[in-house]
Amino acid sequence: MTYATKALDLARRVAESQAEPVRRAAALIVASIRADGVVNAFGSGHSEAIAMEIAGRAGGLVPSNRLTPRDLVLYGGKPAGVLTPELERDPAVAHEIYDLAPVRPQDVFVLISSSGVNGTVVELASIVKERGHPLIALTSVEHSTRMISRHPSGAKLLDLADVVIDNGAPYGDAILDLPGGGTYGAVSTVTSALLAQMVVTEAVDELVALGEAPPVYMSVNVTGGDEHNRALENRYAGRIRRGS
Repeated sequence: MTYATKALDLARRVAESQAEPVRRAAALIVASIRADGVVNAFGSGHSEAIAMEIAGRAGGLVPSNRLTPRDLVLYGGKPAGVLTPELERDPAVAHEIYDLAPVRPQDVFVLISSSGVNGTVVELASIVKERGHPLIALTSVEHSTRMISRHPSGAKLLDLADVVIDNGAPYGDAILDLPGGGTYGAVSTVTSALLAQMVVTEAVDELVALGEAPPVYMSVNVTGGDEHNRALENRYAGRIRRGS
Protein backbone atom coordinates (compact mmCIF):
# COMPACT_ATOMS: atom_id res chain seq x y z
CA MET A 1 0.00 0.00 0.00
CA THR A 2 2.98 2.35 0.32
CA TYR A 3 3.12 3.05 -3.40
CA ALA A 4 -0.65 3.61 -3.63
CA THR A 5 -0.59 5.99 -0.66
CA LYS A 6 2.24 8.07 -2.09
CA ALA A 7 0.89 8.04 -5.63
CA LEU A 8 -2.60 9.08 -4.51
CA ASP A 9 -1.17 11.84 -2.34
CA LEU A 10 0.86 13.15 -5.27
CA ALA A 11 -2.17 12.90 -7.57
CA ARG A 12 -4.22 15.02 -5.18
CA ARG A 13 -1.50 17.64 -4.91
CA VAL A 14 -1.03 17.76 -8.67
CA ALA A 15 -4.76 18.05 -9.32
CA GLU A 16 -4.94 21.06 -7.00
CA SER A 17 -1.73 22.81 -8.06
CA GLN A 18 -2.32 22.39 -11.80
CA ALA A 19 -5.95 23.50 -11.89
CA GLU A 20 -5.10 26.82 -13.53
CA PRO A 21 -2.78 25.41 -16.26
CA VAL A 22 -5.41 22.75 -16.94
CA ARG A 23 -8.04 25.47 -17.37
CA ARG A 24 -5.81 27.43 -19.78
CA ALA A 25 -4.99 24.29 -21.75
CA ALA A 26 -8.67 23.42 -22.04
CA ALA A 27 -9.40 26.93 -23.29
CA LEU A 28 -6.87 26.49 -26.11
CA ILE A 29 -8.47 23.18 -27.06
CA VAL A 30 -11.97 24.65 -27.03
CA ALA A 31 -10.87 27.54 -29.26
CA SER A 32 -9.33 25.08 -31.69
CA ILE A 33 -12.38 22.81 -31.82
CA ARG A 34 -14.73 25.76 -32.31
CA ALA A 35 -12.54 26.79 -35.26
CA ASP A 36 -12.91 23.26 -36.72
CA GLY A 37 -9.49 22.27 -35.40
CA VAL A 38 -8.11 18.98 -34.18
CA VAL A 39 -6.10 18.14 -31.06
CA ASN A 40 -2.80 16.51 -32.05
CA ALA A 41 -1.23 14.58 -29.18
CA PHE A 42 2.34 13.28 -29.26
CA GLY A 43 4.29 11.10 -26.88
CA SER A 44 7.03 8.53 -27.32
CA GLY A 45 8.04 5.71 -25.00
CA HIS A 46 5.74 5.53 -21.98
CA SER A 47 4.43 9.01 -22.80
CA GLU A 48 2.59 7.50 -25.76
CA ALA A 49 0.15 6.04 -23.22
CA ILE A 50 -0.83 9.59 -22.28
CA ALA A 51 -1.33 10.58 -25.91
CA MET A 52 -3.72 7.62 -26.08
CA GLU A 53 -5.67 9.15 -23.18
CA ILE A 54 -6.22 12.25 -25.32
CA ALA A 55 -6.75 10.82 -28.81
CA GLY A 56 -9.27 8.11 -29.67
CA ARG A 57 -10.42 7.33 -26.14
CA ALA A 58 -14.00 6.51 -25.10
CA GLY A 59 -15.39 9.55 -23.30
CA GLY A 60 -12.84 11.76 -25.03
CA LEU A 61 -12.81 14.13 -27.96
CA VAL A 62 -13.38 12.84 -31.49
CA PRO A 63 -11.37 15.64 -33.18
CA SER A 64 -8.10 14.23 -31.90
CA ASN A 65 -5.11 12.69 -33.60
CA ARG A 66 -2.25 10.67 -32.06
CA LEU A 67 1.22 11.26 -33.44
CA THR A 68 4.00 8.76 -32.79
CA PRO A 69 7.42 7.77 -34.16
CA ARG A 70 5.61 4.72 -35.60
CA ASP A 71 4.07 7.09 -38.15
CA LEU A 72 7.33 6.82 -40.08
CA VAL A 73 6.45 3.17 -40.73
CA LEU A 74 2.64 3.32 -40.78
CA TYR A 75 2.34 6.35 -43.06
CA GLY A 76 5.87 7.08 -44.28
CA GLY A 77 6.75 3.67 -45.71
CA LYS A 78 9.95 3.22 -43.70
CA PRO A 79 11.03 -0.25 -42.56
CA ALA A 80 10.10 -1.29 -39.04
CA GLY A 81 13.78 -1.52 -38.19
CA VAL A 82 13.99 2.27 -37.83
CA LEU A 83 11.93 2.06 -34.64
CA THR A 84 14.73 1.89 -32.08
CA PRO A 85 14.70 3.25 -28.52
CA GLU A 86 17.16 5.94 -29.62
CA LEU A 87 14.82 7.28 -32.31
CA GLU A 88 13.16 9.74 -29.91
CA ARG A 89 16.48 11.55 -29.54
CA ASP A 90 16.74 12.43 -33.23
CA PRO A 91 15.46 15.95 -34.04
CA ALA A 92 15.07 15.10 -37.74
CA VAL A 93 12.30 12.62 -36.88
CA ALA A 94 10.07 15.49 -35.75
CA HIS A 95 9.95 16.99 -39.25
CA GLU A 96 8.87 13.67 -40.73
CA ILE A 97 6.18 13.16 -38.09
CA TYR A 98 4.76 16.65 -38.62
CA ASP A 99 4.88 16.43 -42.41
CA LEU A 100 3.11 13.06 -42.39
CA ALA A 101 0.29 14.34 -40.19
CA PRO A 102 -2.92 15.81 -41.68
CA VAL A 103 -2.39 19.09 -39.83
CA ARG A 104 -4.34 22.31 -40.43
CA PRO A 105 -3.48 25.81 -39.17
CA GLN A 106 -6.26 25.85 -36.55
CA ASP A 107 -5.04 22.64 -34.88
CA VAL A 108 -3.70 22.59 -31.32
CA PHE A 109 -0.89 20.35 -30.06
CA VAL A 110 -0.37 18.51 -26.77
CA LEU A 111 3.18 17.18 -26.40
CA ILE A 112 3.87 14.78 -23.56
CA SER A 113 7.35 14.09 -22.21
CA SER A 114 8.23 13.77 -18.55
CA SER A 115 11.88 14.71 -19.15
CA GLY A 116 11.09 17.14 -21.96
CA VAL A 117 14.64 17.10 -23.29
CA ASN A 118 14.84 14.55 -26.10
CA GLY A 119 15.55 15.78 -29.62
CA THR A 120 12.32 14.67 -31.25
CA VAL A 121 9.88 16.24 -28.81
CA VAL A 122 11.84 19.50 -28.53
CA GLU A 123 12.17 19.80 -32.31
CA LEU A 124 8.49 19.00 -32.76
CA ALA A 125 7.66 21.73 -30.24
CA SER A 126 9.80 24.15 -32.24
CA ILE A 127 8.02 23.23 -35.48
CA VAL A 128 4.61 23.57 -33.85
CA LYS A 129 5.41 27.08 -32.65
CA GLU A 130 7.01 28.11 -35.96
CA ARG A 131 3.80 27.06 -37.73
CA GLY A 132 1.68 29.12 -35.33
CA HIS A 133 -0.12 26.32 -33.47
CA PRO A 134 -1.00 26.64 -29.77
CA LEU A 135 1.23 24.27 -27.77
CA ILE A 136 0.43 22.53 -24.48
CA ALA A 137 3.24 20.66 -22.71
CA LEU A 138 2.67 17.92 -20.15
CA THR A 139 5.97 17.33 -18.41
CA SER A 140 7.78 17.02 -15.08
CA VAL A 141 9.16 20.43 -14.19
CA GLU A 142 11.46 19.01 -11.52
CA HIS A 143 12.92 16.35 -13.79
CA SER A 144 13.25 18.62 -16.80
CA THR A 145 14.94 21.46 -14.96
CA ARG A 146 17.59 19.06 -13.62
CA MET A 147 18.38 17.71 -17.10
CA ILE A 148 20.59 19.04 -19.88
CA SER A 149 18.69 19.29 -23.15
CA ARG A 150 19.54 16.73 -25.82
CA HIS A 151 18.43 19.18 -28.52
CA PRO A 152 21.12 21.17 -30.36
CA SER A 153 19.44 24.46 -29.37
CA GLY A 154 19.66 23.68 -25.68
CA ALA A 155 15.91 24.26 -25.37
CA LYS A 156 13.50 22.02 -23.50
CA LEU A 157 9.82 21.32 -24.09
CA LEU A 158 8.76 23.53 -21.20
CA ASP A 159 10.67 26.48 -22.70
CA LEU A 160 8.54 26.44 -25.85
CA ALA A 161 4.99 25.75 -24.68
CA ASP A 162 2.14 28.23 -24.34
CA VAL A 163 0.89 26.25 -21.34
CA VAL A 164 3.02 23.95 -19.16
CA ILE A 165 1.24 21.34 -17.05
CA ASP A 166 3.49 19.80 -14.40
CA ASN A 167 2.86 16.12 -13.65
CA GLY A 168 4.71 16.45 -10.34
CA ALA A 169 6.93 13.42 -10.91
CA PRO A 170 10.30 13.60 -9.15
CA TYR A 171 13.66 13.46 -10.89
CA GLY A 172 14.01 9.88 -12.06
CA ASP A 173 10.22 9.35 -11.89
CA ALA A 174 10.15 6.71 -9.13
CA ILE A 175 8.83 7.53 -5.64
CA LEU A 176 9.96 4.66 -3.39
CA ASP A 177 13.48 4.37 -1.96
CA LEU A 178 15.58 1.25 -2.32
CA PRO A 179 17.85 0.14 0.54
CA GLY A 180 21.36 1.27 -0.26
CA GLY A 181 20.25 3.87 -2.81
CA GLY A 182 18.06 4.12 -5.88
CA THR A 183 14.31 4.33 -6.32
CA TYR A 184 11.44 2.30 -7.73
CA GLY A 185 7.75 2.75 -8.48
CA ALA A 186 7.33 5.18 -11.40
CA VAL A 187 4.53 7.70 -11.03
CA SER A 188 4.54 10.02 -14.06
CA THR A 189 2.07 7.87 -16.02
CA VAL A 190 -0.42 7.97 -13.14
CA THR A 191 -0.35 11.73 -12.68
CA SER A 192 -0.08 12.52 -16.39
CA ALA A 193 -3.12 10.38 -17.19
CA LEU A 194 -5.07 12.20 -14.49
CA LEU A 195 -4.04 15.60 -15.85
CA ALA A 196 -4.80 14.60 -19.45
CA GLN A 197 -8.32 13.60 -18.48
CA MET A 198 -8.72 16.79 -16.46
CA VAL A 199 -7.85 18.83 -19.56
CA VAL A 200 -10.24 16.89 -21.79
CA THR A 201 -13.14 16.98 -19.35
CA GLU A 202 -12.59 20.69 -18.67
CA ALA A 203 -12.75 21.32 -22.43
CA VAL A 204 -15.98 19.30 -22.71
CA ASP A 205 -17.49 21.18 -19.76
CA GLU A 206 -16.62 24.50 -21.41
CA LEU A 207 -18.23 23.44 -24.70
CA VAL A 208 -21.38 22.43 -22.83
CA ALA A 209 -21.41 25.78 -21.00
CA LEU A 210 -21.26 27.49 -24.39
CA GLY A 211 -24.36 25.61 -25.45
CA GLU A 212 -22.57 23.35 -27.90
CA ALA A 213 -22.80 19.58 -28.29
CA PRO A 214 -19.27 18.28 -27.59
CA PRO A 215 -17.96 15.76 -30.15
CA VAL A 216 -17.30 12.96 -27.65
CA TYR A 217 -16.64 9.28 -28.28
CA MET A 218 -18.91 6.58 -26.94
CA SER A 219 -17.41 3.24 -26.01
CA VAL A 220 -17.57 0.83 -28.94
CA ASN A 221 -18.60 -1.78 -26.39
CA VAL A 222 -22.00 -0.20 -25.70
CA THR A 223 -25.07 -0.39 -27.93
CA GLY A 224 -24.94 2.24 -30.65
CA GLY A 225 -21.33 3.17 -29.96
CA ASP A 226 -20.00 2.31 -33.41
CA GLU A 227 -22.72 4.25 -35.21
CA HIS A 228 -22.38 7.27 -32.94
CA ASN A 229 -18.61 7.39 -33.39
CA ARG A 230 -18.65 6.92 -37.15
CA ALA A 231 -21.10 9.81 -37.57
CA LEU A 232 -18.79 12.12 -35.63
CA GLU A 233 -15.61 10.85 -37.25
CA ASN A 234 -17.10 11.58 -40.69
CA ARG A 235 -16.97 15.28 -39.82
CA TYR A 236 -13.18 15.02 -39.64
CA ALA A 237 -12.57 12.59 -42.50
CA GLY A 238 -8.93 12.55 -43.53
CA ARG A 239 -7.89 14.59 -40.52
CA ILE A 240 -7.90 12.04 -37.71
CA ARG A 241 -6.11 8.71 -37.81
CA ARG A 242 -6.65 5.67 -35.68
CA GLY A 243 -3.53 3.68 -36.60
CA SER A 244 -2.14 0.91 -34.43
